[in-house]
Amino acid sequence: MTLEIHQRLGTDSGHSPHCSIVLDHLQRDRGRLRAQATDGSEVRIFLERGKPLQVGEILQSQCGKYIEVVGAQEPVTTARCEDWSTFSRACYHLGNRHVKLQVAAGERWLRITPDHVLEEMLELLGLSLTRENAVFVPESGAYSGGHAHGHSHGRSHDHSHSHAHTQEHHEHHHH
Repeated sequence: MTLEIHQRLGTDSGHSPHCSIVLDHLQRDRGRLRAQATDGSEVRIFLERGKPLQVGEILQSQCGKYIEVVGAQEPVTTARCEDWSTFSRACYHLGNRHVKLQVAAGERWLRITPDHVLEEMLELLGLSLTRENAVFVPESGAYSGGHAHGHSHGRSHDHSHSHAHTQEHHEHHHH
């Protein structure tokens, strides 16, 4: 059986999946994809490009079946440190190189795909490295319009901010 996917339902759709597809981070980035579902069905995904699939997201096939996106275990390098200064510097240097990066700030670890040059840099900055297999969920980027969280908040939240400025901040002095 072939399941054609044209619809995304999000991570908190309330629908129980009939089956799942296990995808690595590169596959989740693609809008067009063929994959094998856990029940043996062939899955063909035809979605808008530029919006990565989220781990835990539910997709709906044309025939009405629900398919859950599961993150594949893949080779990663996880770097940890004990202090915020070292962690911040590591994130800065990786971001400056536009590296795909997963960040768990509360636990002070970050994850990248294996790269000996970046690993050496992280060790020189003082982080301890572990090569392992894990689900890699990189940040989606500041301008992608989405969050790369593998969970739902269960509620909507407002991202608007007040930008009221006093006149003194907008005065321009020309010499």
